[in-house]
Amino acid sequence: MPGVVVPPLLRDRVGRAPGGAAWIDRLPALVADATQRWGLRLGPPFTDGAASWCAPATRSDGRSVVLKLSFPHDEARHEAAALRAWHGHGGVQLLGAHEDDWALLLERVEPGTPLSRAPGGPAERLTAAADVARALWSAAGSDVEVPGMVDVCAGWADVLEDRGSRHGVDVARAGDLLRTLPASSGVLVHGDLNPGNILAAGTGRWLAIDPKPMRGDPAYDLWPLLEQVDDPFGHPDPEAVLRDRVVLLSRLLDLDADRVAAWGLARCTESALWVWDQLGDERVARSILGQAAVWARVAG
Repeated sequence: MPGVVVPPLLRDRVGRAPGGAAWIDRLPALVADATQRWGLRLGPPFTDGAASWCAPATRSDGRSVVLKLSFPHDEARHEAAALRAWHGHGGVQLLGAHEDDWALLLERVEPGTPLSRAPGGPAERLTAAADVARALWSAAGSDVEVPGMVDVCAGWADVLEDRGSRHGVDVARAGDLLRTLPASSGVLVHGDLNPGNILAAGTGRWLAIDPKPMRGDPAYDLWPLLEQVDDPFGHPDPEAVLRDRVVLLSRLLDLDADRVAAWGLARCTESALWVWDQLGDERVARSILGQAAVWARVAG
């Protein structure tokens, strides 16, 4: 399909991945096939995707939709299965899928303002996010085939410990938490429930997009919300700010606050070592490790 625009962020991120350049070359044909398959009239693509090409579209019946074509990778493999299970309860509705092309047809969430830009303060945003999380965790059946968090996090723990050893960082506590926390439950979790992935869908209604689903402990989902509704580390007392947020979300979602905080420590530490190892940025990694130390105090 001529005239398919590949946003710079997508071209940069996917273009550096194995097979990425070939996928970008195939993208016009994938867009053309999807457009014909679902009878779409496309608008210009969104520009903020790093692993998928997404564009607003209108179906032949006049319905506003979004076409999403994902670069093939493990985290996107089970997105359609999770969206089917949620069936619009807390998550965007799946209208069509073509697995061979990693193509999804999604409802258009309008106005689509992300929670990260919503009016109100952190407490209001966390309260809205809690409603979304509750809907996601309660809507799915037990037969949805997604990766198990126990196995995924055990693999992360192995990688974390190797990176910690090579960079001289003590990650023993975080590694232990990654191995022990996931097994507490078998809930279908979103996997990337950050405020940018929760969109306004009308007055008082919010829907999640872009899941990276797993089955395990629901408290896993909360770390990005706690850190990204605003920057807690920009406050004079980040420990107190995080503690208050943990207590709020734990109360709203009937979760153990210590477990929620422990996930913050584990995931923040894992993020720091990923930045150091994969991006080669020791300065930023050490800054994130400082944030993990705050989480360690919150977790007790």
